[in-house]
Order: sequence, then C-alpha cells, then structure tokens
Amino acid sequence: MKKLMILIAVTLLLAACGSEPDGPPVSGFTYTDQHGEEFSSSELEGKVWIADFIFTNCDTVCPPMTYKMADIQSTLKEQGLDAEIVSFSVDPEVDTPEKLSEFLAQFTEDDSNWHMLTGYGQEEIETFAREEFQSLVNKPEDADQVLHGVTFYVMDQEGRIFSEYNFTEEGVVDKIIDDVEALQ
Repeated sequence: MKKLMILIAVTLLLAACGSEPDGPPVSGFTYTDQHGEEFSSSELEGKVWIADFIFTNCDTVCPPMTYKMADIQSTLKEQGLDAEIVSFSVDPEVDTPEKLSEFLAQFTEDDSNWHMLTGYGQEEIETFAREEFQSLVNKPEDADQVLHGVTFYVMDQEGRIFSEYNFTEEGVVDKIIDDVEALQ
C-alpha cells in the first residue's frame, strides 16, 4: 500500500510539471490573407500565435469556433497580451480573401492580429493539417462541407505547438490566455 501511495504521489508530481514543446516547428508557409495580401510564417517568428482550421460556409462548428476565437482575441487585448491568430481555411477553393474578410467581420471589427488564410489547393491544406498539426481535413467529392478538427493550437515563438484544446472544452478561453501569458 505504501509503494502504491508513493507511486501515485510521484505520478501526480510529474503530471503537474510543465513540459517544453518537443515537436519541430511548423514548416514554413506563404499563403494569402483576408486582404488578398501575402502572409508568411516568417511574420510569426518570435511571436506567440493561436491557430485553428475553419471554412466560411460551414453549417456546424466554424461559426461557434470563430466566435470563441473572437472572445480569445478580445480577452488578450483586455489583458494586454500580444498574440497573433491564424485561421487556415479548409475549403480554399471556395474561401476567397473577400469571403474570409466578410466572414471575419461577423465576429470582430479588429482584424489587425487575425490572419485568415487561403491561396492553396485542397490537397495541400489536407496534407499541411495532417503533417504539421496531426489534424484530419477531408472534403468529400461533390460536398460543400469539409470534415475537420475543432482544436485551437497555442504556438510558441519558435512555431511549435505549445498546447492544444478542443474549442468546446470547459474554460478553454482562460486556459489559452494562461498559456499565452506563460509564453510571454
């Protein structure tokens, strides 16, 4: 019994310890933002950023995900924390810069630190999401909806995943704010 209690205590202690991100940084990319301008991963170097995958004609999770991300954005500003937001479109052939801009305007008036990206092919974003974020993206043939994950990724200044949360997770906004603050 004593050994079991020691094992439990050590396990809890190790679980409480923070860990450094150990994965490689996200590979470099250059896409097009909601203003029709080129946006490159080099613009995120040395910055904390939060990423997700969405599309503008989504019938289910994308509007509430984007609403939650807008809540994160306003909380960051209220607390004086600096972080960029990057939303990758998973339906790039439909999501033009204009559509991304119109979609974002439904959730925030301030897009100064929010980059909604397109300008790549469907296969490219599916590969990018899978290889860089271990996230499934799949647009079935003849469908207007795209299957994709509902994760928010907090990225460190080196472009590595620091933490990730399902957007429906209880307290997700506070958890992400805490992570951004820890990285500052």
